[in-house]
Amino acid sequence: MSLELDSRNTHLLNSLIRMYIEQGEPVGSRTLARHSKLELSPATIRNVMSDLEELGLISAPHTSAGRIPTAMGYRLFVDSLLKVDTLEKSPLKVVESSLSEDTDPSTLLARASTMLSQMTQFAGVVMLPGQTVSRLKQVEFVSLSDKRVLAILVTADGRVQNRVLLTEREYMPSELVEAANYFNDLHGGSTLAEVRKKLVLEMRSAGEKMHSMVQTSTTMASQLLAEEENDGGEVVLSGEENLLNVPELCQIDKLQKLFNTLRAKQDLLDLLDRSMKVSGVSIFIGEESGYESLGDCSVITAPYESDGEVIGTLGVVGPTRMSYGQVISVVNVTSKLLSNALSTKSV
Repeated sequence: MSLELDSRNTHLLNSLIRMYIEQGEPVGSRTLARHSKLELSPATIRNVMSDLEELGLISAPHTSAGRIPTAMGYRLFVDSLLKVDTLEKSPLKVVESSLSEDTDPSTLLARASTMLSQMTQFAGVVMLPGQTVSRLKQVEFVSLSDKRVLAILVTADGRVQNRVLLTEREYMPSELVEAANYFNDLHGGSTLAEVRKKLVLEMRSAGEKMHSMVQTSTTMASQLLAEEENDGGEVVLSGEENLLNVPELCQIDKLQKLFNTLRAKQDLLDLLDRSMKVSGVSIFIGEESGYESLGDCSVITAPYESDGEVIGTLGVVGPTRMSYGQVISVVNVTSKLLSNALSTKSV
């Protein structure tokens, strides 16, 4: 934000925002005069508050004599005035223990969402790796009865997906092993999206002339990845009920819109996807998200990695009146610990 304030106005804005975050009540000039530690009269402070209001940094809710920060005010505070907290040793150890490397990746992602919620008392969100970033480690095909094959997909980040595929004929176990080996040699290490595109091209070009083993591999893998695509772009959401305890969000219409958004998850997916392209922590305050239902919320996100490659995003959804320094620290630390734990799973 290019808006420039003198030191007095900056100090008072900083004090007002911190008081409002802590107490949740509109801040009046007399209260601000007592807590700002400046030798200023309430009348002078009223003039400063009037100036800050004209700049769009604070506003008066209803007929209250006090003022509260606007989204623009929070943005200036976060960008210019905020000192990010250092996570204390005790909660840090809890997160480290929960996200230990001896846990399978699916559980790690669910635990990360839970930890974000518990540490902030808001809603924790984790976007699962999608086809565009998840890389294939291997597939396996296991013959079942009644022309069915169990297809197992393992990604490089350690996730495992199982699908039962219906086939036109019975397959010998050796056929399935040969088909899986061929497929893994050809496509191992590629992203699921890349593999799926190659399979479509192979099926179009080869047709009836395709070798039976290759055809078996291609047909089964195409069916497996087509179903996997439907599972892509998922969000693990935890602790949304915590938002019921936030006074600013407790109007029925606000809660209904917010919970509809959280349940549908598409708007969250969009924000988390945008955050994957940014290094470090991203902060969306109020209407900055671009979604009306999140207009009274802030969403703080950070990407997470596996062996140096960004594969997803996690974050916290809470009210605009939140302890930004603490929440930013929790999100940042959780993303790093999750990245470390996931990286030990990759091959």
